[in-house]
Amino acid sequence: MVSDWPKAAVVGWPAKHSLSPLIMKTWLDETGQPGDYAIIECEPDAFESAVRERFHAGLVGVNVTVPHKETALKVADEASDAARAIGAANVLVWRQNRILADNTDHVGIARALESDSGSGPAVLIGAGGAARAALYNLKDQRRDIRILNRTRSRAEALAAEFGVSAHIHTLDDAQAYQDASLVINATSLGMTGQPPLTADLSGTAEDALVFDMVYAPLKTGLLAEAERLGRRTADGLVMLVGQARPAFGRFFGASAPDHDGVRQGLLAELERRA
Repeated sequence: MVSDWPKAAVVGWPAKHSLSPLIMKTWLDETGQPGDYAIIECEPDAFESAVRERFHAGLVGVNVTVPHKETALKVADEASDAARAIGAANVLVWRQNRILADNTDHVGIARALESDSGSGPAVLIGAGGAARAALYNLKDQRRDIRILNRTRSRAEALAAEFGVSAHIHTLDDAQAYQDASLVINATSLGMTGQPPLTADLSGTAEDALVFDMVYAPLKTGLLAEAERLGRRTADGLVMLVGQARPAFGRFFGASAPDHDGVRQGLLAELERRA
């Protein structure tokens, strides 16, 4: 019976726009794995009580999206090394009456950076939660790291917390991109309804990889400029699907399909919403 199937959900405020249900339900259909996945909209003040109520209501776990990721880590009884290092959780699962927190955003970022050489200078735009997950991937690489942010002190604090010797720049500093082999946008700049991200990529390495976490629109101004210059690109859907894979396994006890078939469904949905 459906009532006996494992159930999971995405929790956010708002959350109706989330693409997680499409991803998870596509994989459930493709694998034939029994399960269900829903959307839970929850105001910040009610998050902790809602999580505990849903736990008792039979959910096996939840994906957590903005603005609850930091609170999710605090709610948990246990947390993975990644969640603790990043300072936020995007996955909560229930195991033997305990809430376990994890952060799989860095897994999605690693997927997007698979073709990165890991050697030339890396430019990280932003110093918020998404940037923390990106720096978690970069911190052990022996490369020059440059962090661009509106507030210099916040970028300095981020680098210090991760023990990274990074060069700090303002958002409009074109010199920060010189010879960079990797550029990551970890801000909402360039997203539909947000101000554009202005970045001079002309000085980046010819084989540089430019990764934008934004996926609405899928081809941001940053990626369009990168393509115009012949740079390699990775869009936000790569990260979105990448971070969902380990969550699917934890919720439903099955591996997500290796192929990228879910991307076509996501592209169709984004086109429908445009």
